[in-house]
Amino acid sequence: MIEEMVVFFCIVFISLIGYIARSLSASGAIAASLVGISIYVGYEMKGLVVLGVFFGTSTVWSKYKKEKKGTLEDKVEKSDRRDWIQVLANGGIAASISLLSVFTDNPYLVYGFLISLAAANSDTWASEIGSLSKRSPLFILSFKRVDKGTSGAVSPLGTLAALGGALIIAYTGYLLFDLIDFYALLFITVFGFVGNVFDTLLGATVQVVYRCSVCMRETEKRSHCGVNTEQQKGYLLFNNDVVNVASVLAATIIGGGLVHILWI
Repeated sequence: MIEEMVVFFCIVFISLIGYIARSLSASGAIAASLVGISIYVGYEMKGLVVLGVFFGTSTVWSKYKKEKKGTLEDKVEKSDRRDWIQVLANGGIAASISLLSVFTDNPYLVYGFLISLAAANSDTWASEIGSLSKRSPLFILSFKRVDKGTSGAVSPLGTLAALGGALIIAYTGYLLFDLIDFYALLFITVFGFVGNVFDTLLGATVQVVYRCSVCMRETEKRSHCGVNTEQQKGYLLFNNDVVNVASVLAATIIGGGLVHILWI
């Protein structure tokens, strides 16, 4: 019991550090604490290490060369300081699977857990590292070059980063969880990357995009240049957070389903 209390305190303390470092908002720090505690309940320290790799690397990349990403703030809906919605969008599915594992002896749930975090990390790395590309990305539906930060756009650097983000989570799981073999490492990496592909497709087709009537720029923000923006395309329901959740969930369900077919 004392050990668990120490771990819970450390989780809350690390979340507080994230708040002080402006990586998390106040609500984000609370949500991060709940996600961390949930994952510890299900997968103990091994799960927390995987979560730490995701949170740590995504934070580093979000801060890396931040001055060169300044123009992206006009495009994206939220800043790099994650609120509770962003935290749950990225880690909520992993936390739910962890809690579910407490009530079932299904050993294959861990694959869904790792795929969900691999997908979230893949998308984060693609966005943060891809934005540093020297050339503008290509919009996947028209293959025309668009502004950096445009949903549904890809670049070679961002694609490689997406693979790297998925691989580092898969490899961490490979080292920590005994039931995972080399083929499972590849499987988790692939479906983590697939989550990023889903995110790109949804971003290009259904994610809501607004236009500022003052500067005429497309943006994910509801207000820009001091005025309310006008819906340009996509659906109001599908903001960036909803797209993130849908992408992670789709990759987790499809990958987790195939695990049962291939390994059972």
